[in-house]
Amino acid sequence: MNIYVGNLPFNTTEADLREAFERFGRVDATSIIVDRHTNQSRGFGFVEMADSGEAKAAIEALNGTDMQGRALRVNEARARTDRKSRF
Repeated sequence: MNIYVGNLPFNTTEADLREAFERFGRVDATSIIVDRHTNQSRGFGFVEMADSGEAKAAIEALNGTDMQGRALRVNEARARTDRKSRF
């Protein structure tokens, strides 16, 4: 299951994200989304967990919790909708 994690502190690393979710089960992958021009975190990322039960437990436990003064938004990632190009 792919999990969206929003409102991340900008200094959060992929290792930090992995550590937070590994308490609930095996984490297959993590990614922090960065701005392509500045290479700085955009404040959100994704966690991939193979077991949906473990993923749902992580979502329920971590949504709204404080990470360095920011309340995390954690939910199942949804597929991107078709968007018109800005160019």
